[in-house]
Amino acid sequence: MSRLKIRRRVGRGSSEGPRHTVWPRRSLLSLGLGALVVVSGACAAGAPVIPPPRPIVVYSGARIFADHEAMKELNGWVLDAQMTIEEDPSFLLIRSSTLQEQLPWEGMVLGEDSVTVEIPLGGQDATLVYDIYGFLHLMNQMGRLDEWLPEAADATGYELERAIVERIADTWILGRSVFDTQPFGPLDELSYARDAGYLDAYIFTARPDEFGTARTEWARANPGRVDEYREWFLQTFNQEPPGLRN
Repeated sequence: MSRLKIRRRVGRGSSEGPRHTVWPRRSLLSLGLGALVVVSGACAAGAPVIPPPRPIVVYSGARIFADHEAMKELNGWVLDAQMTIEEDPSFLLIRSSTLQEQLPWEGMVLGEDSVTVEIPLGGQDATLVYDIYGFLHLMNQMGRLDEWLPEAADATGYELERAIVERIADTWILGRSVFDTQPFGPLDELSYARDAGYLDAYIFTARPDEFGTARTEWARANPGRVDEYREWFLQTFNQEPPGLRN
């Protein structure tokens, strides 16, 4: 996995003093966040300390090897985002449950200062990822995306969506490789596709009715890439990718 370059938000989440790594937090029952994991011993500057990531393996034998430094950097960003979701009074994140094994963009509803996300009952460890997806879209809606994804602050359409989806894929890799979150098919597939360099093919295949102009331009510049992605997906997961299943 390539290294991330993340600008940390300055504020409550990055203050001086010891910091704790959190993924997810089942102790906060009213917030619906998963299990509390605390790793102490942060350095004086406040950077979180996390264990080296373990390889992520699926039954086909395909592996993701996450970079430790990249995961440390991402973990600090995730902690800041989580604290803001929990504590910032200027917006509201609402969770509902669904029996469907759906992806974060399915069921999300944006309001002026609120966002509703649907959490699959079979993927409770993924709650934080669904939160962050909705949170980033809400930050864009509120004109605050420069605080969280400065590289995409002026992006629109597919460019914006791709940046947000890439961040949640990396966030799931952090959870699976460092904090032992339980496998969850939809996010495992997304994260493997991102790690293997097939994020565009994944999005365009999984969401065939969206991003028409961007899809056409990408297809012209990448002939045969969708077929290559499909073959890779079948070898990795022994089934068709999202968007091509019955």
